[in-house]
Amino acid sequence: MAILIPALGSCVSRMTSGERRTAERLEEKLDADYLLWYDVPVGPRHQHPDFVVMHPRRGILILEVKDFRLTTIIGANKQTWDIHGDNGPKTIANPLEQARQYAHQVVNALERDPQLVHAEGRFKGKLAFPWSYGVVLPNITRAQFDSAELGSAIEPHRVICKDEMAEGVAPEELQSRLWGMFPYMMGGAMSLPQMDRVRWIMFPDVRVPVTGELFNVNLQPDGADADGEPELPSLMRVMDLQQEQLARSLGEGHRVIHGVAGSGKTMLLGYRAEQLARAVPAGEAATAHKPILILCFNKPLARQLESVMVTKGIADRVHAVSFHKWCRDQLIAYGQTLPPNNAPAHYADELVQRVISGVDRRQIPSGQYRAVLIDEGHDFRPEWLRIIVQMVDPTTNSLLVLYDDAQSIYERSHSRRFSFKSVGIQAQGRTTILKINYRNTRQILQTASLVAADLLTAEDQDDDGVPLLKPVSCGRDGEAPLIIRLPTLQQEAAQVADLLATAHREGHAWGDMAILCRHWSEMDLCASVLKRRGLPHQVQQGAATFNPLADCVKVLTLHASKGLEFPVVALVGVGHMPAEGADERDEARLFYVGATRATHRLIVGVGVEGGLGNAWVLEPAVTF
Repeated sequence: MAILIPALGSCVSRMTSGERRTAERLEEKLDADYLLWYDVPVGPRHQHPDFVVMHPRRGILILEVKDFRLTTIIGANKQTWDIHGDNGPKTIANPLEQARQYAHQVVNALERDPQLVHAEGRFKGKLAFPWSYGVVLPNITRAQFDSAELGSAIEPHRVICKDEMAEGVAPEELQSRLWGMFPYMMGGAMSLPQMDRVRWIMFPDVRVPVTGELFNVNLQPDGADADGEPELPSLMRVMDLQQEQLARSLGEGHRVIHGVAGSGKTMLLGYRAEQLARAVPAGEAATAHKPILILCFNKPLARQLESVMVTKGIADRVHAVSFHKWCRDQLIAYGQTLPPNNAPAHYADELVQRVISGVDRRQIPSGQYRAVLIDEGHDFRPEWLRIIVQMVDPTTNSLLVLYDDAQSIYERSHSRRFSFKSVGIQAQGRTTILKINYRNTRQILQTASLVAADLLTAEDQDDDGVPLLKPVSCGRDGEAPLIIRLPTLQQEAAQVADLLATAHREGHAWGDMAILCRHWSEMDLCASVLKRRGLPHQVQQGAATFNPLADCVKVLTLHASKGLEFPVVALVGVGHMPAEGADERDEARLFYVGATRATHRLIVGVGVEGGLGNAWVLEPAVTF
């Protein structure tokens, strides 16, 4: 069974009856190594062919589907067809010519990539694998096609007719019809890396930046060639097929994405926000449409998400904010009294309670947002989620929650002790599981997982049927973590500074690096060392002081690092975890979150005693 993107259930409402039948037949009768895309923007001009079919040995096929009956067609030639439209006769482009133009635009874009073309010989510069195009006429039989002499307007071998795609047609027969559309002797095959490069070029919205920074939204590569076209990068990363199908298949209603760290949850949130925003013209959100709200727990992540929306050009339609800032903004916007700030320990709780009371009294309106997207849902209390659900416009009922129990690092949840149903989230049958960690190398994930091994046991949590997931590595190898064993934190911080300076000399930008600490005192110590060495850095002291785009080393608490990622991460003070009286399970969970922020290089200071470092085998890690 072929993979259809988006999933059939999510797009059937916008299909014609002929498109639906075509999708059903292709999905059912093609093998599992076939990929199908329906009505997805393709190439630099964002054209919308009805179907793109891809196979590693067969190549790429563009199909146009026309629901015409024989009585619909007044006359046809190789350039145009005259048909009966809803408002009388009209002239349209020949469907085969339409498919041909789509295909040539795709091929022209693909042929710019040296890794996708023949390097020498007779076909030098031409695609190294087959490509073609054709038409599906689901309401015209082959006999009708022949009797109407439509073969003079459209090549007969490039057409699939009604009786050739019937339910009883053998899979081999349908496949033979499809590949009969290809020119004779066109050969070659796509490797898996080439298929990723093809998807990167054909579908720009599934690109993932090479650095692994899921928040980087610049879809066009930097630089330009002699013709002024953007240069293609040597390495192209794209969403995996599950991620892409999920991203394109999210419909209205409630959805929960439950995934491990590094599985691309936040990337999918960004994709979803952009798709929702693009449905509303720029400048209209404030007047004609309700905005889209993104909520998360951590302030640095909120700033990061906010910068993404600005870069995407959709900040007028998508508001990204931390939950407690949103609560404060609600109280101010609707004339409610802010709590006194003389008791910081209770200030945040009082903010939330006053919003709840305001909504209950209808002084703060519900249904304010066309859609709400929640990142870090595992750190939200049930009463928070309950009030957020009320903020969704009931006419759209669009809610997305991203969740990972292994990253619940606040005291309120060793595991989720409530069901989604109890807070109004309709999760049953609407939950997608993402198990593969793409962010971390196998060596980094192994280190993080060994420390938190008892936290990653798969088991159902409640009546939502959502399991606690053990991550599966994508198999990407990298260097072993660097383990620092020095007697004092001062020496540890100095060694970290030296290692970061070395990483910079090796080509990493300062903005690629982060130092993560358990306590503020360790942050201050690291900052003082960086200052003495003259290394650019930024100490996180709240959302206002965190600039995700600044080219400097970020010094953050482990808590504040949630949701972020950096190619190079140093964990300072692990040898002092857990502190006296602290819960070892909570501290191990916190270490897991910090370690999985690293995409390429992880540095861990475990002290002489080792602390949590004793929980894993250091080999083959490099020890100082």
